[in-house]
Amino acid sequence: MIDVLLGLQWGDEGKGKIVDYLAKDYDIIARFQGGPNAGHTLYVKDKKVVLHTIPSGVFHDDIINVIGNGVVIDPITLKKELETINSHGVDPVSKILVSDRAHIILPTHRALDKANEIAKGKNKIGSTLKGIGPTYMDKTGRNGIRVGDVHKDDFVERYNRLKEKHSKLLSQMGFDEDLATYEEGFFEAVEVLKTLKVIKAEYYLNKAIDAGKKVLAEGAQGMMLDIDFGTYPFVTSSNTISAGLCNGLGVPPTKVGKVFGITKAYCTRVGGGPFPTELFDETGEKLRKLGSEFGATTGRPRRCGWLDLVALNYSCMINGVTDLIITKTDIMDEFETIKVATSYIVDGGETQEFPFEYQPEECEPVYEEHAGWEGNLSECKTIADLPKNFVAYQKSIESYLDVKVSFVSNGVGREQLIQLG
Repeated sequence: MIDVLLGLQWGDEGKGKIVDYLAKDYDIIARFQGGPNAGHTLYVKDKKVVLHTIPSGVFHDDIINVIGNGVVIDPITLKKELETINSHGVDPVSKILVSDRAHIILPTHRALDKANEIAKGKNKIGSTLKGIGPTYMDKTGRNGIRVGDVHKDDFVERYNRLKEKHSKLLSQMGFDEDLATYEEGFFEAVEVLKTLKVIKAEYYLNKAIDAGKKVLAEGAQGMMLDIDFGTYPFVTSSNTISAGLCNGLGVPPTKVGKVFGITKAYCTRVGGGPFPTELFDETGEKLRKLGSEFGATTGRPRRCGWLDLVALNYSCMINGVTDLIITKTDIMDEFETIKVATSYIVDGGETQEFPFEYQPEECEPVYEEHAGWEGNLSECKTIADLPKNFVAYQKSIESYLDVKVSFVSNGVGREQLIQLG
């Protein structure tokens, strides 16, 4: 079977640490969607490492890391990641396999991303400007360049054809930046990409599962950024839900086992878009400060708010979550009262369904209050150490979602994770 781990909010839930922890129980870790807009943070010998493309099992011995066909790859970002991993004494080349069907982010994709965002003006979605959206557009438009193409003799010719098309589009949009600056280091990075082993990942993974190998699919971003079920149009360009692993890795749904869903003990979001429980007061600033809420990829300050059980229940339903993991619980130590949204008031009526199109002025969260817990949660090592008020908070979440909490993360350290069941 193949298990899947994904974020249930707007990303930044702490997936990297959880994958890193669970990796010891798996033979293969596989990324199935997204691109370098992801930022999965790990701590290796107390040193912070952020991975954007490479699966989070790369620092474990005897684990193979697969970059699936659903991922879009920026060779320049990938080259930097490989160098970072090497600097920690790990040879990543022997541990990483890349699907020949994964699409390549070209320098002009990044330029198009920037041009599109400028054109949106005040309606911009807060893109990371990594070229992800335009790359997926070329994929669905049947114009894309894939990893398998970089090994062909006519790769440069294919590249130039697509570059010419993009250049015309950029000219029409009035984009006047020098494209040569976007190309710096690209072809050098492509040569580094060519040193990785390219595979037919769909065959490799299905054969591995049939042979009894344990596979963990690693998602990027979060459920509420899903192109179909997220807060459209303020979403990413791929399917971030559990079903995305099937088309992002070529594995049938009959082989899917556990679904690990990750949520923070509160909510955050980077960029524009709906955020029902967002706090604009000192409480929101306190969450940002205590949680060090700044994007791992962009460095942008994250918007912060209370936990939204309406949105979380929506995520659990669509993803079929079997095991819930709550991260950053220790950040709530300093709050005497903790709020969670349990419904919305929409058009004068109360609902527990996430709306088709969220408008702040038309939707008011209804909160339930919980007493804070005394003591430092980050010092807890076992279930018995957990404060009774935290346990009550945990049980109320389980009751609302009808999903068991399997793990609680209570700090950034690898060992700061308590298994509940």
